[in-house]
Amino acid sequence: MGIRNLVAASLLLLGTAQHAQALPSFDAAAAFGARRSVADLKLSPDGASVVYLVPLAGQGSAAVTLDLTKGATPHAVLAADGNPDRLGGCDWVSNDRLVCSIYGVVKNAAYGLLPFTRLIAVSADGSNPRLLSTRQNEYSRGLQLGGGYVIDWLPNEDGAVLMTRVYLPDDHLGTRLGSTSKGLGVDWIDTRNLTVKQVEKPREDAVGYITDGRGAVRIMGVASHYNAGANVTGIITFLYRLKGSRDWLKLDDYDSLNASGFEPTAVDPDLDVAYGFEKKDGRLAFYSVALDGSLRKTPIYDRPDVDVDGMMRIGRHRRVVGVSYATDYRRAVFFDPAIGKLAKEFAGALPAQMNITIVDASADESKLLVLASSDHDPGVYYLFDRKSNRLQTFFVVRNPLEGVKLASVTPIRYPAADGTMIPGYLTLPPGTETAKGLPAIVLPHGGHAARDQWGFDLLAQFFAARGYAVLQPNYRGSSGYGDAWFEHNGFRSWSTAIGDVLDAGRWLVKQGIADPAKLGIVGWSYGGYAALQSAVVDTSVFKAVVAIAPVTDLEAFKEEHRRWTDYDLVSRYVGSGPQVRAGSPADHADKIKVPVLLFHGELDHTVQIEQSERMADRLEAAGVAHQLGTWKDLDHQLDDSAARTQMLRESDAFLRKAMGI
Repeated sequence: MGIRNLVAASLLLLGTAQHAQALPSFDAAAAFGARRSVADLKLSPDGASVVYLVPLAGQGSAAVTLDLTKGATPHAVLAADGNPDRLGGCDWVSNDRLVCSIYGVVKNAAYGLLPFTRLIAVSADGSNPRLLSTRQNEYSRGLQLGGGYVIDWLPNEDGAVLMTRVYLPDDHLGTRLGSTSKGLGVDWIDTRNLTVKQVEKPREDAVGYITDGRGAVRIMGVASHYNAGANVTGIITFLYRLKGSRDWLKLDDYDSLNASGFEPTAVDPDLDVAYGFEKKDGRLAFYSVALDGSLRKTPIYDRPDVDVDGMMRIGRHRRVVGVSYATDYRRAVFFDPAIGKLAKEFAGALPAQMNITIVDASADESKLLVLASSDHDPGVYYLFDRKSNRLQTFFVVRNPLEGVKLASVTPIRYPAADGTMIPGYLTLPPGTETAKGLPAIVLPHGGHAARDQWGFDLLAQFFAARGYAVLQPNYRGSSGYGDAWFEHNGFRSWSTAIGDVLDAGRWLVKQGIADPAKLGIVGWSYGGYAALQSAVVDTSVFKAVVAIAPVTDLEAFKEEHRRWTDYDLVSRYVGSGPQVRAGSPADHADKIKVPVLLFHGELDHTVQIEQSERMADRLEAAGVAHQLGTWKDLDHQLDDSAARTQMLRESDAFLRKAMGI
């Protein structure tokens, strides 16, 4: 019997709930502002249990385990209150043992905001917690920010991992590694009793390691510097080992600034190759490189239109099963026939046009965790048993949106001023049949080196639920479309990127979708920068600006990295000369003629709050109506349900007032 028949009943019930009309009392800001109800699901090696995160107050989270036996109850094993420790997810190192990541940002009197990470192991019942990251002591010189990461889960060993660990120079000669060892190394660690065996000595220039999934370190990345111990160039020299050898040989140089060269991402021990990405005709393609000494490079998959930018892995050995790319929709190409066949069956059984991801698998891959989502569905987790061919509905990602009719998202193209067709996504209010004269928002994406994709978008869906048409442009400067589209990135090529954003607004008006008097712009991070700079470049298009955690002063943004090793890299990325000042909205606040609403968290290390404070001061001096909302304990993501609810509610009210609706 096929999957389709086995899952039909549960899908019918789910579909009915998903497409029901929202109640009149529906509080959109609270529903869309709420953090995900469940996140980061992982399946135990025997497939008998799962671990996942649930939100607590503020930025807090709890890691919860659940035995899949009928009638079992969830068990909280680890919690973090978010001040400053936050949980980043957990994974199974054995059937009864977990490794969880912790991260956060703290204020330091000497160095300002300091982000940190740590790894901690804990049993599935919450007992025997053990810190896996190296510890600082009174003899350490410096601050340990990075807590390392697991590079091999060693599925054939019970409770042990291979992980990178950051070592600081130590003045105490009695330490295990001595007084001069520092940098990033690799250790074998028993997570139950913290027995440690050094696998790779710490190297100050090491930036990462890749294993073959069977305990052998085969690739190391080494950072090149302008001068020893100073600022990194962004160029990584990848080294590799022949099977059974301890000697390092050169694989390739990779420039992270322009993605040139071969970037290895995995090793196949049976084929003795490294998988990774390299450009072909200006677009990322997927290759294998032989690790037998020949360095024979074999193209595996490429596209003539977009980057092939995703690699899919499965199982405890993290074997590579395919790649993915995004045109108007995200597509998958499977190299493993059995997994490809399953993906097709899932697509046939689940509602049409879903993004389907195999999230995790048991050690024997007989049980799978599957996540399905779409533009109007935030996501549902399913459990699949390959032996019984049974697919079960498991968890809904966002409970507050169950029973709420969400908007459909349509891929579109619009012309820029020079005739270039710009791809984007148009979201209309749910149930809208005639899109004429609506209040509307242009929503440029953040990340500067990123792009929007078809699927559920929290901001777009919130504003659509409140009656706005929303256009998300993949302006030039976005990634995913190759070098020619990316140009010199959204900062150095800001005039092109901002021109495309403005043309998105003009297109909405020309098509009759937007009322020109009711057109606003909203953006987060680089999107916030684009929103402000658009209002500087052309004051006639948008009637209101909402900027969340925006960059506002490009020169100051570079200076924020002055005491970090990436200062030169960020400086090269942002650029220099007159275009930096011309592209800084804080320097041209007097040109903005519409009201501005700013939001920022005081613990934002990605874009520091001074960027918004400076913008507010300049707007005040220019007599421009503005507001600045801040949160003392939040970072760039504002990952707090109450804060996000407030931000959405105030943004909606601000836009309505500015637009007169």
